[in-house]
Amino acid sequence: MNKTVNINLAGIFFHIDEDAYIKLQGYLEAIKRSLANSQGSDEIIADIEARIAELFNERVQNNKQVIGLTQVDEVITIMGQPEDYVVDDEIFEDEPQSQHKQKTSTKKKLFRDADNAYISGVSSGLAHYFGIDAIWVRLAWILLVFGAGTGVLLYILLWILVPEAKTTAEKIMMTGEPVNISNIEKKIKDGFDNVSQAAKTVSDSVSKAAKNVDFKKSSNSIKSTTSTFFDGLADVVSMLFKIFSKFIGIILIIIGATTLIALIIGLFSVSVAEIIHIPGLEHLDIINVGNTPIWLVALSIFFAVGIPFFFLFYLGLKILINNLKSIGNIAKFTLLGVWIISIIILVIFGIRQASEHAFNESHVSKTELPIAATDTLTVKMAHSDKFNSSYRHDDFKLARDENGNKILYSSDIRVMVKSTTDDLASISVIKSADGRSFDTAMARAKNIDYDFELTNNTLLLDAFLTTDIQNKFSDQEVEIILYLPETSVVYFNSNTEDFIYHKAHDGHLISSKNTSHFMKILDNNSNCLDCPEIETDEDFEIEVDTPQIKIDSKGIKVDSEEIKININSDGINIQSNE
Repeated sequence: MNKTVNINLAGIFFHIDEDAYIKLQGYLEAIKRSLANSQGSDEIIADIEARIAELFNERVQNNKQVIGLTQVDEVITIMGQPEDYVVDDEIFEDEPQSQHKQKTSTKKKLFRDADNAYISGVSSGLAHYFGIDAIWVRLAWILLVFGAGTGVLLYILLWILVPEAKTTAEKIMMTGEPVNISNIEKKIKDGFDNVSQAAKTVSDSVSKAAKNVDFKKSSNSIKSTTSTFFDGLADVVSMLFKIFSKFIGIILIIIGATTLIALIIGLFSVSVAEIIHIPGLEHLDIINVGNTPIWLVALSIFFAVGIPFFFLFYLGLKILINNLKSIGNIAKFTLLGVWIISIIILVIFGIRQASEHAFNESHVSKTELPIAATDTLTVKMAHSDKFNSSYRHDDFKLARDENGNKILYSSDIRVMVKSTTDDLASISVIKSADGRSFDTAMARAKNIDYDFELTNNTLLLDAFLTTDIQNKFSDQEVEIILYLPETSVVYFNSNTEDFIYHKAHDGHLISSKNTSHFMKILDNNSNCLDCPEIETDEDFEIEVDTPQIKIDSKGIKVDSEEIKININSDGINIQSNE
């Protein structure tokens, strides 16, 4: 049985075996002593501890796992032995003395290099990753922006998805070097050296300026002024680009937030629809022919539309706030999974809805009317104020019948007239509806309620159809065909105009322009008995600018050097002069 110790390493809590703890503590103490007189030793130690904590995290499966000697030895192997420093031999007396320094290699990781950034460090990070100069990456961005037009979107995506190299260990991994003690110390000392070199350069420049006032100084001054001008110009361009990016960020936040708020309100409205009556929401259940749960569809729409706009909102925040904390890979992949599941549910819902319109079936009922060949029939539409059926439309509305029950009604009614050789007239009522099968479509067609009434040679046709709300909206419609004996006369009231086809076709003898006129039914034809006659001159002639062509009441003549054409009542005569 081994004793365990709880430690806090770089702000991360670990359970560690006592023997492993003693070895790790000695390892860190040896490094501290070796760096005691080094510049930036505290920062080097902090980065080393952060790197060790990161390596421990990679090797534990859960928060309760205990770190043992094996994991400590692996970490020490990666970080390297502090043999180049003054270290007590007693601390590592159980370590075998190696004759050569073990080399470790680390794969490059993609980070944003903020230290060498113009905007966000994406170009510098890509340059480190591919081992090229950053100028070539920046030129590639310019070509993508002004050439293909996809550069801005791709840059923004990389800005969001690629993390910034903040710690010394991440900056080392960005270049592909092994993250060990030597490289961490070298990286930090390089930073101090750069600062010292910059300070020394400024000091030398000031001293030379005070001692050397000559032509060479003037030349250097001109060069410095030119360099300062271009640096200032670059700063101005960079500032303008940043202002533009901030403006884009604000727009993205407004669009994302507005859409998310609207989706939340819509989802809340659907959720409380059964408790609080919200006008219009009852139509959702009527068009839901596949009987998919409304709450599931609403939730899927919320996630399918909301998640992309959430990332749009997050992108706007990322542009405005440079140090905005990432939501983490777990949250990103979770949202991606939820989004994919929502899309799948919506696709299934769409397929179910489409399948409910796979079949269209009709139910026909034919009734004989006591209208003979010598009679005159008047046809009118019986409108209803309750159903608002003054005009034909193929959509649906909700209403209540005399008993207060909810019903669907529609004005999708068509009226046709055909001739018949029978002695008496007849009327056919064709009710049709859609369904996922023949039986379903036929049942919905039979459940359509439609009435007509014949009184004193006046036929009253309902201008609407009704059906029970349980039948859903399945493209229900009614077509009326009047079979009238030849030589009978029919008069369509003006209120039937919207329910009659605009043109006569397929044996249909009456068009909408024939309403308010007495029409005599002939063999597959009709004749208007009270339409005004159109007066035309028997002889006429049309002047044409081309002298070879003559158009008059007798026909058309074309007389040219090559050909002669004569079109008249006798037919078409074409003669060639060649």
